Amino acid sequence: MVQLRGALVIALAVGLTSAVCDGLNLSGEAIAYGAVIAAVIVRPDFSRWPLAIYPVLLVVLGFCMAIGVVLGLALSAVPQVFLFGLVAALMQLLALLLPGKLRMLSGVVAVAGVLPLLSSAPSWRDWGQELLAIALGMAIGTALQLAFSPAETPASEAPAEEPAEPPLAERVKAGLQSPFFWRKLVFASLALAIGQGVGAVTPKYLYFGVVLLLNDSIGDTLGRVRDRMVGVSLGILMPLLVFNTLGTGALQNGLVMAGTAALVMALNKASYLRTALISSGVAFVGYGPLVAWYIPNRWIDYLMGCALAVAVGLLLFPNSALRRYNQLRADPAASSEQLQRLLPAAREEARWLGVPLAEPLTPELSGVEAS
Repeated sequence: MVQLRGALVIALAVGLTSAVCDGLNLSGEAIAYGAVIAAVIVRPDFSRWPLAIYPVLLVVLGFCMAIGVVLGLALSAVPQVFLFGLVAALMQLLALLLPGKLRMLSGVVAVAGVLPLLSSAPSWRDWGQELLAIALGMAIGTALQLAFSPAETPASEAPAEEPAEPPLAERVKAGLQSPFFWRKLVFASLALAIGQGVGAVTPKYLYFGVVLLLNDSIGDTLGRVRDRMVGVSLGILMPLLVFNTLGTGALQNGLVMAGTAALVMALNKASYLRTALISSGVAFVGYGPLVAWYIPNRWIDYLMGCALAVAVGLLLFPNSALRRYNQLRADPAASSEQLQRLLPAAREEARWLGVPLAEPLTPELSGVEAS
């Protein structure tokens, strides 16, 4: 019942956000941004986001998108491949500045900076409309979740206690000395050119594949690739169904997103929900009449982006979480916290390789292993 209520709230949030943005005569791209944010800000279990996430997310998105607009206008005569690569590299450098509590937003930084470059002519008018749509999506989605919350809801997430991190200068220095940082920066800068070189119809997804999926360890990269492709695949079904039966519009936007949420939760694949909703929203709300053309090309090009991320992770400075996990497991001085951090990535590598994962040594990890 809670899952059905969550799907209903997502439908209302997306439909209302689309209608409000359309009533304000915002651009089609802005409406798509607002609709996607309205969908992913709603939590189907009705737990609450920390209040700080709203201003922080809006500021990070606005700042990074503004950098894309500034450079897009200043370097309008520069070939897009070069401009895109420059902004991509700058976003990776900016991600180094994020403190530990905001490091989860490094993917948001990488994506937001290049968004203005995906339009034919970036402008401050579009920037303002898109930021307004994002703010409306966050506000409408949150308000509807609060209005429809059941009597008993999970408590807000308490921020995890993290060890004191080194000063900014030391963090940046450590990042610049890491081969994994430079691996990601170089291929993020080259991803669009690689996509165009291999004939991708939407080469931007090779870039998204690198910045969102490529991780320090092979296991983490493989896990993200699997999650991304399952989520993208689940997210393309409802846009095709609704487009071919009911067409497009604010009501249909809500139906698509609710249908995707209901499908994912019915299949007990809640971990893929956010990716599936983004996939549905970008395809249906963002591309509208072109959805039937866009979906197969997006799927193929995202698969190419996944392949690029895996190839880079395997061939350049490979870091096996499984090997490291087995080494720590054999070390009597290793702590359970170290093993816990490595276990998900090690499990993913073991799954892809088809090898058994050794039982954890400590009782604290038995529950983690069983999951």
